Amino acid sequence: MMTPTLVTPQIMGGTGFLNEHSDEIYYLPADDLYLTGTSEVALAGYHADEILDLSAGPKRYMGWSTCYRREAGSAGKDTRGIIRVHQFNKAEMFSYCRPEDAAEEHQRFLAWEEEMLAKVELPYRVIDTAAGDLGTSAARKFDCEAWLPTQERYMEVTSTSNCTTFQARRLGIRERREDGMAPVATLNGTLATTRWIVAFLENHQRSDGSVYVPEALRPYLGGLEALTPVAR
Repeated sequence: MMTPTLVTPQIMGGTGFLNEHSDEIYYLPADDLYLTGTSEVALAGYHADEILDLSAGPKRYMGWSTCYRREAGSAGKDTRGIIRVHQFNKAEMFSYCRPEDAAEEHQRFLAWEEEMLAKVELPYRVIDTAAGDLGTSAARKFDCEAWLPTQERYMEVTSTSNCTTFQARRLGIRERREDGMAPVATLNGTLATTRWIVAFLENHQRSDGSVYVPEALRPYLGGLEALTPVAR
């Protein structure tokens, strides 16, 4: 889905972003709307106040959208280049599932993120985020961090969160079960974003200025094995 980038206060608040993250969100007072920093918000609101049928398994979506973040708390950190910017594009996974299936679904999202990183041949590590560092909505979050040679540090390139029933309760998203109505669980995960370009270039650039193209990407680049600088 190409998700909308403008949402109502009810949807933004229902997903848990109008609290410690509120200073990072662009607000349009004339319209009483918010610009989203991730398509997770619109995907969570897609089934607001609905009763879902999950008898056949989770309902999964992929959202592609432009995202907007004020980066108010960055204090100038990583604001040069494209690591931390106010506008970027992102592919986001989202799932509605039964609460008892959420942990397994979370591992599935993480496996897809790791598969993507393996395909582009980036060195990375997985962080099981400490409870004190979790946002309001997430019960558990995994961050995948790629290695940046020039900065000698790891940088987050993807993350996936299990929000259990937090968002669904606030947005009225339920399932009809044998013992009555019950909220569903929601999960989200970034599959790719423009921030990847930094790690890709730093890890694959050669001494002559060309950039090695991993085999998994070559079919999408006309078979190119390397990106070469334009001669001037």
